[in-house]
Amino acid sequence: MTGRGRARLGGADPANTRRQASPVTDSIAEYETRIAHQRADKDTRFRASPHSPIPPSGRIAFEGLTYFPMDPAARFEGLRLSRPVEDLPTSFDIATSDGGFRRAQRLGALRFAWNGQDRDLIAYDLGTAYGALFVPFLDATSGSDTYGAGRYLDVEPEEDGTYTLDFNLAYHPFCAYSPDYSCPLTPAENRLPERMEAGERLPVADPR
Repeated sequence: MTGRGRARLGGADPANTRRQASPVTDSIAEYETRIAHQRADKDTRFRASPHSPIPPSGRIAFEGLTYFPMDPAARFEGLRLSRPVEDLPTSFDIATSDGGFRRAQRLGALRFAWNGQDRDLIAYDLGTAYGALFVPFLDATSGSDTYGAGRYLDVEPEEDGTYTLDFNLAYHPFCAYSPDYSCPLTPAENRLPERMEAGERLPVADPR
């Protein structure tokens, strides 16, 4: 099965709907409640949808996805997409989990401050109809607490043209659950040196 390997079942990703929870417009409690509801909806879809990446034999025992504690500080708003990405070709082939490649475009970088340092994550276009920026990333949890090939963010522009990176919405690709899926592997250029303890994680003692 090809595609981005995103957690999108029956429409928009329940962990990243167009009406995203925002600490600016919502209270922190409302923000956390909204994300909790989105996660519960995603668990239901993973358990019941015929398109679930969880193999049928494992769906009855599936108890839900595992997450780091929600952290409003892991949400970065008002980001601008810088163009072009210096010293890197715009068009390139991104490797996939099944040993193949697919064409991708580097659209620019989103810069945010984390632990007192500026960090850049490059946004990509995979030519899908969905239209959101594709921002895969690796961090110091990859391969231990989170899937070794990285996690994904789908990022849509705000009304003012800026972007928000909310790592509480970070999710694993479908290939983290089944080898039947072909998912883009996170390029090394999108590795964060720190631990990003927000968003989806692996169950304890389940390194992949």
